[in-house]
Parts: sequence; C-alpha cells; structure tokens
Amino acid sequence: LHVEPCHHVPKINGEIPSLDEASMDHERLSDRLRLYELTENKVKGDGNCQFRALSDQLYQTPDHHEFVREQIISQLKSNREAYDGYVPMAYDEYLEKVSRNGEWGDHVTLQAAADKYGVKIFVMTSFKDTCYIEIQPKVQKSNKVVLLSFWAEVHYNSIFPQNGRKRMQPTFHTDTAISA
Repeated sequence: LHVEPCHHVPKINGEIPSLDEASMDHERLSDRLRLYELTENKVKGDGNCQFRALSDQLYQTPDHHEFVREQIISQLKSNREAYDGYVPMAYDEYLEKVSRNGEWGDHVTLQAAADKYGVKIFVMTSFKDTCYIEIQPKVQKSNKVVLLSFWAEVHYNSIFPQNGRKRMQPTFHTDTAISA
C-alpha cells in the first residue's frame, strides 16, 4: 500500500469533537491501524498521553513521561525562534502551560520532540483527510522512527507492528520526505 504524507505544520490542539464525531474518528483510526497491521499500546489518558506514548516509544515504558516532557520543554525554551510562530498566545504563557503535568501535548510539542531526540515521528491519525503525518527532525540523529496514533483531539497511543516483534519498525512507502 502507498500512502502520501501531508506536510506537517506544528499547531496547538483544536476543538474537542462531539461524541458522534469522536466515535466516527475512533472507528476510522481503528480501521487504519488494522489496514497497516499496527497495534496500539494504550497509555493512560490523564492529559500526559502524548508524553507517555513518546516515552513508550523512546524508553520502552510510558513511565518516563515526566522526563520526556522536561526534555521537550527544554527544547522549546532553548529554540524559541523555531516554534514561537506556531503558538497563538504569548510564548512564555505557552511554555508555562505545556510545562504542567496533565497538560496536553500538541503538534508543536511533537515537532520539538522530533528535534530534541533527532528522530522522525510518524503519527497515524483519525483525521478524515489525513491518514498520517510524518514529522521530520531539524537534524536526524537516529534512524529510529517513533510511531504514534492520534485519535484527533482526544488521545495519543504508542503503536507497533502486529507481527509480534514489538520494537521492529514497519516499512511505509513514501515518495517524498516531508520537512517541517
């Protein structure tokens, strides 16, 4: 199967969907995961899910989510000019907000994670018009690909191939590399 990635634009979270929209989105995401033979490692939905899912991918456990958040905040603080234009509020206010335990991660924190760890992040989404998003780091330090699922504006999980080799990277065929 061939899937075209869309250009990643860091952005903050949007409106929380209605119950009907959320149900349809979840079904769409489940169908896509089945199609690509991916399985979710479900992480706790306590507002830290993006950081838990990243921790699961990077450290093989969701338990290091606080450390992952600290690393991402450090990246955001030390590279303000790279991310400032993507947040619709005062940057210091944004930093204070996303620094808090339980505060949701967004596409800006995902870009910062890709940049901090030097890894590509692949996000299988529930969006109607976008099957997945590929986030390129500014400088790639590893061939590892971080795999996440995103039930739009609701929840992130860590994902893996269903073939039983949990830490193996799946192969996705794309024609172009997308740069953020």
